[in-house]
Amino acid sequence: MKISFNWLKEHLDFDLPVQKVSDILTDTGLEVEGIEKFESVEGGLEGLVVGEVVHKSAHPDADRLSVTKVDVGGEELLPIVCGAPNVAVGQKVIVATVGTTLYPSEGGSFKIKKSKIRGEVSEGMICAEDEIGMGTDHDGILVLDASAKVGTPAREVFELEEDYTIEIGLTPNRTDAMSHRGVARDLLAALKVQGLADEKKSLKEIEIPTIVAASEKMKLEVIVENPEAAPRYAGVLMSDVEV
Repeated sequence: MKISFNWLKEHLDFDLPVQKVSDILTDTGLEVEGIEKFESVEGGLEGLVVGEVVHKSAHPDADRLSVTKVDVGGEELLPIVCGAPNVAVGQKVIVATVGTTLYPSEGGSFKIKKSKIRGEVSEGMICAEDEIGMGTDHDGILVLDASAKVGTPAREVFELEEDYTIEIGLTPNRTDAMSHRGVARDLLAALKVQGLADEKKSLKEIEIPTIVAASEKMKLEVIVENPEAAPRYAGVLMSDVEV
């Protein structure tokens, strides 16, 4: 069974790394067979920061290139050769600094290196959305809102979701743990035993919304043929659901 580390936190407040939680679960009998990191964007935008274009001039040896100087919050401005037609002074942009590995929407990953482009030094890359895996647009560089703060990591700007998938090898007798709620219950008990949680701590209350029928046109009839064997059975019919 696979569970989400973030979803587990929706049932129980704790401040422990995923590996520690996995070790505790294994000790309780819920053996963790694997942990897999989930990133909504491959690479997690690691090494990408907000920069501001403070200077732009035409490349002396290439009509379609510009030589820019970009402030990324460091001690010095970065010289970056840019081929985007929409680059302009004053823009807040996403910059891949030297050493950053990019994972574009199409094609393989590549690493940013200090280089010379037609004789001009370039120490980074001003990125388009497809070059960082955030879309398919390659008409020009990605221009941020003017309120974006120079030096801010790109993952914070786009509020990327990061999660871990924990795979648990459940035995047939542990049907009580076949849910995030069940795993959270065992984790809470273990934390109390190890002195990592207060004895009065409990699971979070989960609010179950009331479902109101939007239409009476679609009828769903539930027939219980043996009320003694199945005293209650409920059903719901849903349509036009988008995921």
